[in-house]
Formats: sequence, structure tokens, C-alpha cells
Amino acid sequence: MTTRRSFLASLLAVSAAPATGWAAVGDPAYLAAAKQGDGSFTLIGLRDDGAEAFRVPLPARGHAACAHPSRAEAVGFARRPGTYALVIDCTTGALLHELSAPEGHSFNGHGAFSADGTVLFTSEQEAEGSAGRIGIWDVEAGYKRVSDFPTHGLGPHEMRLMPDGQSLVVANGGIQTDAWDRTKLNIDGMKPNLSYVGLNGTLLEMVELDEDLHQNSIRHLALRADGLVGFCMQWQGEPGAATPLLALHRLGEAPVLCEAPLADELAMNGYAGSVAFSGDGQEIAITSPRGGRIHRFSEAGAFLGAVSRTDVCGLATHEGGYIASDGLGGLIELRGDAPKALRRAEVAWDNHLVRIAG
Repeated sequence: MTTRRSFLASLLAVSAAPATGWAAVGDPAYLAAAKQGDGSFTLIGLRDDGAEAFRVPLPARGHAACAHPSRAEAVGFARRPGTYALVIDCTTGALLHELSAPEGHSFNGHGAFSADGTVLFTSEQEAEGSAGRIGIWDVEAGYKRVSDFPTHGLGPHEMRLMPDGQSLVVANGGIQTDAWDRTKLNIDGMKPNLSYVGLNGTLLEMVELDEDLHQNSIRHLALRADGLVGFCMQWQGEPGAATPLLALHRLGEAPVLCEAPLADELAMNGYAGSVAFSGDGQEIAITSPRGGRIHRFSEAGAFLGAVSRTDVCGLATHEGGYIASDGLGGLIELRGDAPKALRRAEVAWDNHLVRIAG
């Protein structure tokens, strides 16, 4: 039986190599966590056509990863609440660093690098009370923990570096959870928000939903080069409510809710798992593994159509459209309403496809 200690020892035994760029591992365009046929877990780099560029092991189920902007390094995060964050040399498979959140904090599945790659920001929450924190790690000092600052909400999940490189946008889910068994404690009074935070922790702007949508937990983000943010949500209220699961926001403006027709909204089962802008930036889409659907909207928020796909969740920008992954190992390209099969791997893809900048 492979223990966590033996797993980490085996990774550390891999000979380290000088830091190299993403070209050294086949110029992958995406990172995705997956479960292999033998029950083990892995982080996989994928090219634009869905072909595998590299594969490195993970000690437990992964959620998402973030890619260093220039070096072939990835930080793989455990499924939230995370007990690990591993910095992996994707050239050799070597474990470079194992990050541990401060006592009383947990990782929440996502992170982001600064524009120059010298700082890593991690999404975290306090065990008691679920207040959100953003961890700050000095990459050049060996990913040394430097400090942290508030996310200005409860239960943060994904965060993204804004195009100006001077601020972060954070999806605060608004849910307080029990520190021991993750029971949701405040569903009746939850208040999700989208917060824009300066890199010094200053709150720049906060967006809250109307009261009738206060149980719509904000979870994942898409970001266009001009600063337009898409955020998708997961409904925590009574089942059967056909609430919108996507909104668009630009700093200084009111959010725009993206609503699908009633039957389509109901088919999503109150759950959006991932969100991405299309390759040309003129539309945005969300996935629902619970509904087995992809919903497309215009950049103005108008519903464009739905595509059925069993257990689909991962979604990322792709030339001319999107690339999506499912729990059955499938990868598809989507342009308009016409999905095209790219590859099928002998793995169960996890929640997210993360686009590598470049």
C-alpha cells in the first residue's frame, strides 16, 4: 500500500533539473487532474488537440492547478478543503515543494501566480468561521509563506489575477462550514460575493447578488483580456428553483445575470461546475456535471443554446470555441452547438481544465 510519506519520498527521489519553460514538456495548453484506472491520481498536461504532453502523480484526488507563467512548474491543489498543495516540476515529475497552509487554515482548491511569476496566491479559509484568506508565497525564496490577507467574504473558491496584474478577483461562496465534518451552517443567511482585491489586500469593489439569490454560491470564474469577468454559481436553496447560474461583471458596473429558458435552467439541477469564455471572446459557457449539459451565452448574456454531455465539468477557452472534459475520459471541442470528439483517455477527468497562459 502506498502511503503519503512513501509517495512524497518517491517524488523527491526523482532527479531535479534546471528550471525550464513549457516547451520542454511538449508545449501543453491545459492542465487537468484525473483519476486513473488503478484508482491513483494524476496531473496531466494536454496540448490543444487533447493529446497528452506529460503526466505526473498526485497523492490524492486533485481539484485544480495553476501554471507558472514561464517555467514548467505547476501547483496542484487537493480537492477542497485541501490538505496539500504540491509544486511539481512538470519536466521531471519531481516534487519541488510541498506547501502547508498555516494552522487553522485550509486550501480551497485554487491559486494564481503574479504576472511575473514571483508570487503565488492561494485561496484559503479559516477553519473556525470560514473567513476567506489569500495566502502569499514568495516563489523565488522556494515558495516561502510570506503573509495573507482577507478575501472579504466566507468560503472563497476560485480567484484570478486581473489583466492589469495589480489586483485579484475572488469568488466568495458565502458558505460557513463546520471545521470537522464540512456541514453547511449558514444556508439561510449566506451572502456570497465577488470581490476585487488589491495585491496589498485592499478591497477595491464588492458585488453582491439580490436578496432572492443570496443562496446562489459564487464558485468559479472566467476572465476576458479586457477585464470582463464571468462567474458561475451553485444553488444552495430549495431544489427545483430555476435560478440563473451565470453572471457577467465589469468593475464599476452592475452584474448582468445570464438566464436560460425555464426548461434548460431546470435541467442544470442548480449546479454550474466550470465557466470559460470562447476563443474569440464573443461568448461564454458553463457546464453542469449534474445536468450533463453545457450552456452557451453571448457576451451580452443572451442564451445561445445547450449541448448534452454526460458528466461534463471541465471547460476552458479553445481556438474558435471551447474544450470540455468529462468523467468518462472524454475530451471534446465545441464550436457553436456542434461538439467534436478530440480524444478519450483511460482516466476520469476531474472538475477543471486550466488554460496555461502563453
